[in-house]
Amino acid sequence: MESLASLISAINSLVWGVPMLVMILGVGIFLTVGLKFMPIVKLGSGFKLLWSGRIPEKDDDSKGEISPFNALMTSLSATIGTGNIAGVATAIFLGGPGALFWMWCTALVGMATKFAEAVCAVQYRETDEDGNHVGGPMYYIKNGLSSKWAWLGTAFAIFGSIAGFGIGNTVQSNSVAAAVDANFGIPPMVSGLVMMILVGLVLMGGIKRIADVAGKLVPLMAAFYIASGLLILGMNASEIPAAFSLIVSSAFTPVAAQGGFAGAAVWAAIRFGVARGIFSNEAGLGSAPIAHAAAQTKNPVAQGLVAMLGTFIDTIVVCSITGLSIVVSGAWLTGETGAALTSAAFASSLPGLGNYIVAIALSIFAFTTILGWSFYSEKCIQYLFGVKAIIPFRVLWIIAVPIGATSSLEFIWLLADTLNAMMAIPNLIALLLLSPVVFKLTKEYFAREKARAKQN
Repeated sequence: MESLASLISAINSLVWGVPMLVMILGVGIFLTVGLKFMPIVKLGSGFKLLWSGRIPEKDDDSKGEISPFNALMTSLSATIGTGNIAGVATAIFLGGPGALFWMWCTALVGMATKFAEAVCAVQYRETDEDGNHVGGPMYYIKNGLSSKWAWLGTAFAIFGSIAGFGIGNTVQSNSVAAAVDANFGIPPMVSGLVMMILVGLVLMGGIKRIADVAGKLVPLMAAFYIASGLLILGMNASEIPAAFSLIVSSAFTPVAAQGGFAGAAVWAAIRFGVARGIFSNEAGLGSAPIAHAAAQTKNPVAQGLVAMLGTFIDTIVVCSITGLSIVVSGAWLTGETGAALTSAAFASSLPGLGNYIVAIALSIFAFTTILGWSFYSEKCIQYLFGVKAIIPFRVLWIIAVPIGATSSLEFIWLLADTLNAMMAIPNLIALLLLSPVVFKLTKEYFAREKARAKQN
């Protein structure tokens, strides 16, 4: 087992190393430039479409099972998770405050990647034998590229189906159990069984029930956490200008050791900021387009505009709340890391309450991540084995929840984290090869919108 763990650790260092980060950022920059910075310029259009897409369209041309709004909420349910609380804190602990700056940069180019993923997902989706729309990297590789690339779709499905049980299930339930035990004294087994029942009740209803729950819970939990973070920032308002100055300067100059902070070079800020940014918003990993493929929409570009908001909301909004709270409170100098660092930041401004806010937010974030990733892995399993595998998969997924809550997961986390990164390889190759299609569809969409505006 030790030799296997060493091998996977070596692979992990490679797939999350410089080449992978350069590839993900490179594809994001290529798509951003190819789209003429449209994802940034048209951010407002995306929010308008999100608001109008709260209710599914009653149009015969609009095919899909869930509203565009709920498709984004399902996607966000998987991305807004432990990465927004523990991941941001870890990036700052290892790379200094400057890591937050590089997380922002990753998000700005990641919006174009997420846009392209959703466009391809809707453009090349299929209808399965149960009449549901299915899509994602495995389908746009299969239907958008020649048959010689088909093995890439299979590889993505294999990586996604296995990685989900770790990064999207057991690791999440373990995080919830640990947080609830530390703050409320509830045994991990009790937490695990409660989560198992709740996940089972949602999961057996399929994508429509997952989307309904996500559509209600994700906005609620995000608003709760953001409001708490804004309260802390308001209490430390005088420190915000200095915090921004520190974040920007630390992104380009080394940070000396001080307090409990060990110091960090510029390279550490870039590396951990980019890596944790990608881990949090999943732009380029290929998971989110699986949810967007089920959206009820008649235009791939319209859903792409909604999808790109996921990266903006996840990183520019939620991760920034965490990062700024850690910096303005001075907690980054305590030597704490992970969720404990975020708890320390909240507790320093809200004594006796802050740590509970973080524990509750972490629990809800992780729970919804289990729901979102269940759909991702289910579609990967379905791609490999057909619809007959859906019910057995759901049963295994539900059983894995309490196992994760009560187990030591170092090896599982390592394996899942490695496979999660490997999902990006076939997805990024497909996005590059299909980029002419994305550019063409986008140009045609905005030309029609411009013509329609002139008529009105």
